[in-house]
Amino acid sequence: MALQIEHLPVEEFDKFALLPENADKLYEYIGGEIVEVVSNNLSSEIAGLILMFVGLFVRQHDLGRVTGADGGYRVSGERYIPDVGFISKIKQPEPSREAYNPNPPDLAVEVLSPGNDERDMRIKIVNYLRAGTTVWLVDPDNQAVEVYSPKAPPKTLGIDHMLEGGDVLPGFTLAVKDIFPV
Repeated sequence: MALQIEHLPVEEFDKFALLPENADKLYEYIGGEIVEVVSNNLSSEIAGLILMFVGLFVRQHDLGRVTGADGGYRVSGERYIPDVGFISKIKQPEPSREAYNPNPPDLAVEVLSPGNDERDMRIKIVNYLRAGTTVWLVDPDNQAVEVYSPKAPPKTLGIDHMLEGGDVLPGFTLAVKDIFPV
């Protein structure tokens, strides 16, 4: 849900997001607008499962850091909070302590929920790709995952497919059916 502030400079967003009265809310800066991040239990559960699988793989292979749905990133001049984010140890050896990591993630997982705006999501995908980020767009209603990579054409994986880490998480595989609750 976008607030009624259009084409706000990013510097003003940064001040707004850090105000004490906004401490218990999550905001993204998409296309010059402030967007409050709102999810639901199903989307959160799916994101939690992906976070668990990706997090375990990253930890076992000492690849970097994984953030959940309150870890923000600066992406192509905007501010995003993916449901799951991965940033490699090579790209960022030390953790960021900033509200929005100055480095874009290597992988961003966005789980659709009723609060998502299709226009905003498309802007985010374009900006993620521009920043070199691979995106997994998870659609709970259709039990599918759209995979966007800067190096390959997009593809849609159904419930019977395997999600692969590609160049970002070499060797990582996950059955799409395993991310959707029975």
